[in-house]
Amino acid sequence: MGRRWIFDGHIAGIGTASGLRAVVGIWPDSPFGSFADVMVQQPSGHRVLLAPRRDVAEFIAATYTFDEVRVVHVSAVLGARALKVDAGPLAIQAVTGARTFLGSALRAVPRRLAVHPRWLSAVNPLAVLAAPGARTYGTAGSGRAEYYGVSDLHHVTSAVVSWEGADAGTLAPIRPPVTFGFSSVPPRPSLARVRTTVVQA
Repeated sequence: MGRRWIFDGHIAGIGTASGLRAVVGIWPDSPFGSFADVMVQQPSGHRVLLAPRRDVAEFIAATYTFDEVRVVHVSAVLGARALKVDAGPLAIQAVTGARTFLGSALRAVPRRLAVHPRWLSAVNPLAVLAAPGARTYGTAGSGRAEYYGVSDLHHVTSAVVSWEGADAGTLAPIRPPVTFGFSSVPPRPSLARVRTTVVQA
């Protein structure tokens, strides 16, 4: 494999009754330092990247697909049972709950194995069955491959979401799946502990 970029942190998937869907990445450990970003898909299907810096925006936009890229202040604070996001036009206040059944199963796998690209390639067919729309391996933009190593998963139980000051509606399943890349997030809103490895082919 070629050059690698490793991002270690959390991903939250949030759906709303209005059809707005958001994928929040919280990355305390990454090649770009500590940062957060948000991928938003509007009810129309329009895909927006909210990134905190130009270098981060350029990397993410080269790996995923968006209709619009905005560089804005992005703050994501993850507490014991809460997630607060302030990202330009988007605001989220969410409550996280119990570990999912899948999360319990994932925790049984040693993390060093659970995030390894070879393991993630092998278990990709099972991941599709366990969490429809989600995959652990696939091809990304700019000739890159990507591996998602999830080692824990908790439900998001409630959320208040606004877009450009307007209420986006109550928490809802993430349907249809988001289309930023080869993988979506689980249909039920959740918070995942994840290591993402991007490899230049």
